[in-house]
Amino acid sequence: MATLQKNLQDYGIIGDLRTVALVGTDGSIEWYCYPHFDSPSVFGAILDPKRGGYFRIRASSDATSKQLYFEDTNVLITRFLNREGVGEITDFMPVSSENPGKRNCQIIRKVTAVRGQVTFELRCQPAFDYARARHTLSLQRGGAVFRSPVTSLALASKVPLEEENGGVNASFTLKEGGTTTLCLQADEGHETDSALRALNESEAERVLWATVNFWRHWLAKCQYRGRWRRMVNRSALVLKLLTFQPTGAIIAAPTTSLPEVVGGERNWDYRYSWIRDAAFTAYALLRIGFKEEANAFMTWLMGRISENGKSGYLRPLYRVNGDHVDREEVLAHLEGYKMSRPVRVGNAAGNQMQLDIYGALMDAVYLFNKYASPISYELWSDLRTILNWLCQNWKEPDNGIWEVRSNPRQFVYSKMMCWVALDRGIRLAEKRGFPSDIDVWRRTRDSIYEEIMNKGWDEGLQSFVQSYGSNALDASALLMPLVFFVSPTDPRMLKTLEAIQRDLTSDHLVRRYSVKRSDDGLYGEEGTFSLCTFWLVEALTRCGRLEEGRIVFEKMVGYANHLGLYSEEIGPRGNALGNFPQAFTHLALISAAVNLDKALGKGE
Repeated sequence: MATLQKNLQDYGIIGDLRTVALVGTDGSIEWYCYPHFDSPSVFGAILDPKRGGYFRIRASSDATSKQLYFEDTNVLITRFLNREGVGEITDFMPVSSENPGKRNCQIIRKVTAVRGQVTFELRCQPAFDYARARHTLSLQRGGAVFRSPVTSLALASKVPLEEENGGVNASFTLKEGGTTTLCLQADEGHETDSALRALNESEAERVLWATVNFWRHWLAKCQYRGRWRRMVNRSALVLKLLTFQPTGAIIAAPTTSLPEVVGGERNWDYRYSWIRDAAFTAYALLRIGFKEEANAFMTWLMGRISENGKSGYLRPLYRVNGDHVDREEVLAHLEGYKMSRPVRVGNAAGNQMQLDIYGALMDAVYLFNKYASPISYELWSDLRTILNWLCQNWKEPDNGIWEVRSNPRQFVYSKMMCWVALDRGIRLAEKRGFPSDIDVWRRTRDSIYEEIMNKGWDEGLQSFVQSYGSNALDASALLMPLVFFVSPTDPRMLKTLEAIQRDLTSDHLVRRYSVKRSDDGLYGEEGTFSLCTFWLVEALTRCGRLEEGRIVFEKMVGYANHLGLYSEEIGPRGNALGNFPQAFTHLALISAAVNLDKALGKGE
């Protein structure tokens, strides 16, 4: 029996700092890649309810369901309420401070009858390698083993399992206070006559509380004590979940091909780490006290600089282990989320020219040097090569921050971030006394600034535009005062802010740009970008319009799902669109909350 596709906002997320699982409000795990974020999926019903695979546990009779997290953790509870009683599933992926890399159990699902007597239905139907690889099923004492040419997993269960169409199912009843625990784990080569061992009640409790304590101990380092503490805490927990612990990389989102508009083609794979996110990541984590995570991410970033910086050219995005993302593949056999095709794995943007990433890179290094740890001479030598390359190539057209699939253009945001790269390089050289080609950098920086003011400003529109010669506005202009390119009260900035609020904003929610005015190489509309809305909050905050900024922020808080999670976009009916949850959105929420709260505090 296939699952029905639900709305994107109807999912929670659990993880172990290597991969995650999305758990629906109906108790169904419908996205899980193993063993890493960017590995092929084992459960992928979110992209195809018939073929994708899932692992569902739910109350068997009609029941309403609710979801919540253990406070200050990533341990998820799905609660079922019906006439017979109240049942709960506690879902988590074990991780502890003693051994965060230990992975004997991948996913633990503790099922409990809280009140009355509850009958549960279980169905585990894996679909390895994005539902491309066939698997065998071996029922054994204590569970089942699923083996494919790609990988193998075992389901340890005290509940007797029955085979059906390559999956297993079960029906079981628990009386009040009764509990059973199921563990999806790596197959350790169990023979047919060997027994899988499920966790007993005391073991399950010990692992559960070790995981709870890990998350609470980690979150206790957060230094934010402002007005929106719960939202900031949840955003921090999401960012930690999206961190690949072995390397420090932070992925953009744990999913692929969740559409920017239902039924459209704007479906991308975001399970990678973008250089562009560097400055936002470093800034957000450092501002709320997570220096260890900022250090780990910068170590990962420095590795990419060291590997690729000798030529001066960097790729926009990388796999969590640092490898290149050099191709994009369409999975034609999957129908896509609510028939949104194509389903893509990989990302062709990895081969694009995106000049804005150099500004994000240098801004991140500058912030890290200022607030965390002084950078080394070896790193500076690679950065110097990159900046010299940029001086020679900044005039080239590129694909920009939005990674357009049309012809490259002279994007204003890309030019501005080239200015940021050189400006931060100059500041670092002067502050640290590093050897540099500082005179060349200054001349180039000043040339970029004047060119943007001459070619990036449209006198008729009274606004900065998306690219030279265009009449399209772009929400990325909201970042101009945030990166100190212009003053937040500069007349041109105030006019641009007015134009964006007039033409790109609907009830305070901001679109990236008008797809009708800007050819991005794709068809169809898209939702408002949550990231851009938080940029609007920051722009309003910095120009002193605090109450307006607060209204925009608090409206955005209302668009989070029931667990405080955000996708990439918000649709016309307030529905979540795009990959979920989105790191960039949660990073921007943290930055906006910190700066708005600080400004409101000064006002009071």
